[in-house]
Amino acid sequence: MKITLLVVGKTEDKYLIEGIDKYLKRLKHYIGFNLVVIPDVKNTKNLTEAQQKSKEAELILKQVSNLDTVILMDEKGKKYTSVLFANYLNKQMIGSVQHIIFIIGGPYGFDESVYQRANGSISLSDMTFSHQMVRLFFVEQLYRAFSILKGEPYHHE
Repeated sequence: MKITLLVVGKTEDKYLIEGIDKYLKRLKHYIGFNLVVIPDVKNTKNLTEAQQKSKEAELILKQVSNLDTVILMDEKGKKYTSVLFANYLNKQMIGSVQHIIFIIGGPYGFDESVYQRANGSISLSDMTFSHQMVRLFFVEQLYRAFSILKGEPYHHE
């Protein structure tokens, strides 16, 4: 199985970039992982929130094939403990899923067309985080999940 994290806009804060890079290096030992950054939509000052989400949706959906399993990182999504998230990933691998794309949208979330294409959604918390910070939290949880599956001591219950 291969995993892609698709994000809208580049990460700008140095501390987030360093944290994300730390976990990206660790993930390489477990799975084929790719981080794809879609450029921010230009001239957003002239766009409504809905127009911005629609333009982002066009760019997002170009990155997704019909064979991909698409999971949105969304505050209304399903919540998992770290162990249950590890089990979810394990079921996807056993179920012969070839490619999962986790998507973190822009600051306003997702257009309806992206929700319609998605196979599911996951929430990291009841709290709202910036779409920049979610990237770090997600790659850490992905690393944690694989360390759980391998029985390594990173996660403590």
